Amino acid sequence: MTTNSAPSENQAVSGTVNDARRAVAIAILHRDNQFLLQLRDDIPGIPYPGYWAFFGGHLEPGEAPEEAIQRELLEEIGYQPPALTKFGIYADDKVVRHVFQGPLTVGIEALVLGEGWDFDFFTIEDIQRGDRYSEIAQQVRPLGLPHQKILLDFLSHPCNP
Repeated sequence: MTTNSAPSENQAVSGTVNDARRAVAIAILHRDNQFLLQLRDDIPGIPYPGYWAFFGGHLEPGEAPEEAIQRELLEEIGYQPPALTKFGIYADDKVVRHVFQGPLTVGIEALVLGEGWDFDFFTIEDIQRGDRYSEIAQQVRPLGLPHQKILLDFLSHPCNP
């Protein structure tokens, strides 16, 4: 099953123990119409190696998505957002993505990259094009297709920046 938009909380998409798919919590962090993304390590065997993607990660056993996203953001960039709200759940046959959104209330210089190859802000044009140059990688790297879809949905949602 693939969910192509921000579904309601009532949809039967769980990512729980009874569901064979991996459950992850990811965050759309935005500031001044730009979106903070991570350039994933270029290591074969990990999902989306060398692609731009959201910060976040898998849920630990018994962990709620709301807890997982807070833990992952602290681990990956040393940031604890003052508020995150659930944007939706995106699921396919392999993974259930619990998507949260919130403002980035600090400058990028206050963040410490603890996981990944690089991180930077994407403009709306970068998102639409589906790639961005990385100073660290010294090349243009693609935006993961599920991440691009989620961001485009977010941008088209009437309540979002």
